[in-house]
Amino acid sequence: MGLLGIDFGEKRVGVASTDESGVFALPRMVLPNDEHLLNHVLKLLKKFGAEKIIMGESKNLDGTPNPINKDINKFAEDLRAAGVEVVLHNEVFTSQEAERLQGKNSMIDASAAAIILKSYIDTYNR
Repeated sequence: MGLLGIDFGEKRVGVASTDESGVFALPRMVLPNDEHLLNHVLKLLKKFGAEKIIMGESKNLDGTPNPINKDINKFAEDLRAAGVEVVLHNEVFTSQEAERLQGKNSMIDASAAAIILKSYIDTYNR
């Protein structure tokens, strides 16, 4: 089963997907967070053959939601209303990890999405 990973941000949204085996998470692209985002993501589901979306859930270290989490939940609900299965998965320090691994560049949000996706795969394939 293919998976799509999303690192949702106020301005940009990182997208990753699994390979054909469903084992590796690959950074794919960064999309603007605009009025076309939902349609772009729905098209990417088909393009990458994904059946489920894993979205980063933004929480503080004490477990309380960050302010962006409200927007994450709203987008997740929009996806669910379009018939997509969405799972929220902890994204603590994923952007920092992506930057540490590759430096700061235009694909950092996609790399953070890949880290979220790989964390989900590793957690549920044990």
